[in-house]
Amino acid sequence: MGFWNREKIAYEKLNQMLDEAMEGSFQEENYTEDELSKLESKWVRFLSSSSLSDRQLKEEKAKIQELITDISHQTKTPLSGILLYTQLLQEEKLPASAVPLVQEIARQAQKLEFLIQALVKTSRLETGVFQLSPSKQLLSPLLSQAREELASKAALKEIEILLPSFHEEAACFDLKWTKEALCNLLDNSIKYSPEGSRITLSLRPFEMFCAVDVTDEGPGIPQDELPKLFGRFCRGETSGETEGVAIGLYLSREILSRQGGYLTASSSPGAGSTFSMFLPR
Repeated sequence: MGFWNREKIAYEKLNQMLDEAMEGSFQEENYTEDELSKLESKWVRFLSSSSLSDRQLKEEKAKIQELITDISHQTKTPLSGILLYTQLLQEEKLPASAVPLVQEIARQAQKLEFLIQALVKTSRLETGVFQLSPSKQLLSPLLSQAREELASKAALKEIEILLPSFHEEAACFDLKWTKEALCNLLDNSIKYSPEGSRITLSLRPFEMFCAVDVTDEGPGIPQDELPKLFGRFCRGETSGETEGVAIGLYLSREILSRQGGYLTASSSPGAGSTFSMFLPR
């Protein structure tokens, strides 16, 4: 057999091994002492090790999901009780010194409730329990529904959520989960915006994506903090005393990335911020 024939056979065999490995059907053939057989043996060991690591990773994710679900179930009843009794206390005639204490208990309980819900949603997204179903649809219902959901919260700070007229655009997204991502961005802007300011929702169409922008008139974010914003429990130094659990932006990013989209932020101190959701067209 000529050199080139041997090369061709070796190449075809390696190509077949790779195809079978990607399909999950690769098996070692009868072992001999030739170089190709040695390579097959090493390939089997590598695939076995990779398969074991993948299985262990899935098992760890399942355990984390189960733990978070258990925590959610176990804390739901006592948290509901704390919120209920706090509400009852607020309706009573309390000493002036007790009023701020009751208000703080209610605020911290609500914060804990939000944190647990966000952790459960994030965990279920990461482990694939929640499956997103993107489909091509118009963006106007997404923007109007998100604006409506946050209108009452914005009104408490006399913040106006503007939705200027725009040319109707379509993108590919899961309405329920993408609305959750957009509401997180709006909620974040409301928290950090001054009273009486404005938040603007707008669209920017591109060839491959359509951007949904949330622009506020808040204090802005230093450039060196922008890359850290989308991590779990990451709060910027400028957040100050503003209440928050720092997981909403991370959850929004996860929702978008699982639909083929992405999330960006642009800002500078004293000039407000713009968070942009890029949805595939």
